[in-house]
Amino acid sequence: MGAASAGYFYNLTFVQLGLTDLGTRVVGLPEDRVARLMALLAGLTLLVALGTGMAMHLRRWSGVFVIKLRLLSVVVVLQTALTALAPGLRDEASLVGWVVAASVVLGCGVPSMFGLTCDLVPVRHRGTVAAAVTSAAFLPAAVFSSDWRIEQFAAQLLWLMVPGAAGLALLAFAPLPVTAELARQHQLRRYGAGRFVRDRVGVTGWPGRNFTLALVLMFSVYFVDSLGFLRIVDTPVYIGSAWHSTDPRILWAIGLTHVLAAVATGILYPALGLRALLAWIFGLFALAQVGYVLHALTTPELPATLGMPLLYAVAVSIYTVVNFALWADFSTPETIARNSALGVGVSGWLATFLSTSLSLALRSGGVPFAEHLRLVSAISIALLCVVLVLLVLPSGNRRATQEERG
Repeated sequence: MGAASAGYFYNLTFVQLGLTDLGTRVVGLPEDRVARLMALLAGLTLLVALGTGMAMHLRRWSGVFVIKLRLLSVVVVLQTALTALAPGLRDEASLVGWVVAASVVLGCGVPSMFGLTCDLVPVRHRGTVAAAVTSAAFLPAAVFSSDWRIEQFAAQLLWLMVPGAAGLALLAFAPLPVTAELARQHQLRRYGAGRFVRDRVGVTGWPGRNFTLALVLMFSVYFVDSLGFLRIVDTPVYIGSAWHSTDPRILWAIGLTHVLAAVATGILYPALGLRALLAWIFGLFALAQVGYVLHALTTPELPATLGMPLLYAVAVSIYTVVNFALWADFSTPETIARNSALGVGVSGWLATFLSTSLSLALRSGGVPFAEHLRLVSAISIALLCVVLVLLVLPSGNRRATQEERG
């Protein structure tokens, strides 16, 4: 849980916000050049994640706990070194080299970290654990915000990463009894195969059409979020009254809203079908982004109400909980590396950083804030309509219906 929380916090802050600051402020690149670098990061990370996941799947390493743990340990050590080096970059060539190296490391980390879910988290508790991971990532990200500079992000994260890397390496490579015990857990029925797996024994083929649907829609969720969020946090009238406020009460309100929404989703996750959860997510995003558009068009000179970022925080926590639990619930220990590489690589990485790149490109191209958010709102509403149509369509057969309900 600690590794997952730290990893998500790292990607949310250091990679998405810190690299943008590094490229524009420190290295001095124009925003369109930074946008291309973010697209490079997204594409390479996806390719490495897919390659690593497929290699683990074909070599049958996906079900071997020790291999996944050791790969994750190496990833965290290398990521720690790259984090320490990042603030010292001063030219475009070194930044490109850093992005390529980071893409390889992050791509290897996706199937290794998420692949451990089948070994460490019982099926019935995956929603609860996902809620805890989400809360542990978003609460400090909201409350203990720095000035969003690469130097601050690196200093904050290294305090966590150095001891974490050392402890993980000890657990992975030392012959400890606890490691041997954990390596056998996935054989127990309460671990192993997820609740969306139709045949819970020996499934190694494609996980089914619901997996494909989840992949497309979760990509859309991450894309819509980043496309809107990066423009919102760069607009002073919004950031001053929300995520980058100097008032700690506002920061705590946003952080605690993340936690409450995550806990509620963790409780509801086992009871609700995937389509119902996605309908809530897209509905909240559409409502939040329409609120920002209306404010930008009517009273842009006035500070935004606190309700706008709080609603946004609820939507973000819901989809993050779902993303942490979902891919393991479509998997068995033998397929988790491949499925998580696809799920997290396509949704969490490709979508997030392609939309980051597009957001930077739109801003550098002079697209006004209101027009930018109007585009994001239109996409959100269209996706909400798609999910609402899926809610009323039959699942195809009784088995599919039972799979959808879990």
